[in-house]
Amino acid sequence: MGIILAYLKKSGNRHAVRSVWFGTALAIAVSVIVGSVIFFAASELEGRVEEVFGGVASLTAAGLLSWMIFWMHRHSANIRGHLHDQMRSALGSRSSLGLIMLSFVAVVREGIETALFLFAGTTAQGSSRLSALGGILGLGIAMAIGIGIYRGASRLNLRSFFTVTSLLLVLFGAGLLVHGIGELQEAGAIPPLVEHIWDSSRLLTEASTFGEFLTATLGYRTSPSLAEVIAYFGYLGLALAGYFYPRVKRGEALSETNRPLHVETKQAKTVDQRL
Repeated sequence: MGIILAYLKKSGNRHAVRSVWFGTALAIAVSVIVGSVIFFAASELEGRVEEVFGGVASLTAAGLLSWMIFWMHRHSANIRGHLHDQMRSALGSRSSLGLIMLSFVAVVREGIETALFLFAGTTAQGSSRLSALGGILGLGIAMAIGIGIYRGASRLNLRSFFTVTSLLLVLFGAGLLVHGIGELQEAGAIPPLVEHIWDSSRLLTEASTFGEFLTATLGYRTSPSLAEVIAYFGYLGLALAGYFYPRVKRGEALSETNRPLHVETKQAKTVDQRL
């Protein structure tokens, strides 16, 4: 939103701000409704059904988070330019609907994902108060960054910012995955393979303050099953390899593509000199 509003300000289209805020308000309303439905539905469930619901929600959140990580990785270099192109197209059509839909889609996607993450964090942590506090803190930081971008005070390198946050989100995604698997194991839907690999409760319990934090964010378990350990480190390995390997592969491809071109150019120059 900071990028969109800053573009309208610099391009002299302040009259379109109202449409952007309308789309944003509509997206927030939809996100709140979806989040309320998820929390209300979960509160009405009991026993095995509740465990399955919590597990599926956590796995869904992990999947959405993984998609968001790789989307940011692909678009971090040109996200500002991409939004500017969409804004120019919407303004060129002279229709308020285009601006409303642009802001609505940008916000509602993140809003629904946030609702799922908060629900998964609440079920993992067992404390809605701490999850709400974390959500408010995250929202406050996001608003501060957005205001800084809008006012031009923030010279934030979006590519570097998304790289750092994506690596943190990979760890969070692994935690969501492990929590989902743990819930489904308790419901009997997934076998643990080996029930307890180790027991670290003497070092750090899940009931301690730091233990609760690690449980909610990184999926810490005092006595994880083999299935949880495989899922956690398997996810980390695949996500990190998928995040960094394509960049190396593209660099090698560009190097290989440019090399013969350079050789051919030198050969062409030599031929021209002989002629």
